Amino acid sequence: MESMAFTPRLELAASLVPQGARLADIGTDHGKLPIGLLLAGRAASAIGSDIRPGPLAHAERNAREHGVSLPLRLAAGLAGIAPKECDTVTIAGMGGETIVDILAGAPWVRDKLLILQPMTMLPVLRVWLAGQGFHTETERLCREGEKFYVVMAVRGGGTARALSPLEALAPAALLADPLAGAYFAALLRREQAALRGMRAGTGVDPARLAAQEALTAALQSRLEGLK
Repeated sequence: MESMAFTPRLELAASLVPQGARLADIGTDHGKLPIGLLLAGRAASAIGSDIRPGPLAHAERNAREHGVSLPLRLAAGLAGIAPKECDTVTIAGMGGETIVDILAGAPWVRDKLLILQPMTMLPVLRVWLAGQGFHTETERLCREGEKFYVVMAVRGGGTARALSPLEALAPAALLADPLAGAYFAALLRREQAALRGMRAGTGVDPARLAAQEALTAALQSRLEGLK
């Protein structure tokens, strides 16, 4: 029997699921997150959805072996989920642009709690969410090995707003997290490397260079404010 023990990033995502949630887990893979939440009694019900039949077959086997009910849907994004079936949606382990595409294709998610764990392109996701009137209830960090992961809980129904490049990259919502200093330092090293590359290149757009300089300086100031 496969263990349903969570990795740190899934543990963090699971911790943001409210007690008694009716969960839809998108990109469920082997079903570890919804099965674990059902076994812990945290989720009242759960549905798993994935675009690939192989992982769904694995999830079906895991659910059966652990004695939980986990309806499974073979579908892209939220296409296989009816709005009335859930009050909480989890999407973990996908790129930020993919998450944007999934959410944009299901406007009804504005009425749900969304727990999102993007692997890449976090600024793209944050900018889209803010522009669509979603507000962040919490945003937290965890670490697996040398890699940081961000998990956010958001809801719709707010006013659309624009984000500054700094807020899109290193939002104030993370400032209180114990890992914020290490995470922002890693971001700063990356942005400094990008800036050095731009300065060493030829034909760089002056406006783009100025924007990168401003972002790097703002991020450094944010990091220094944590010390």
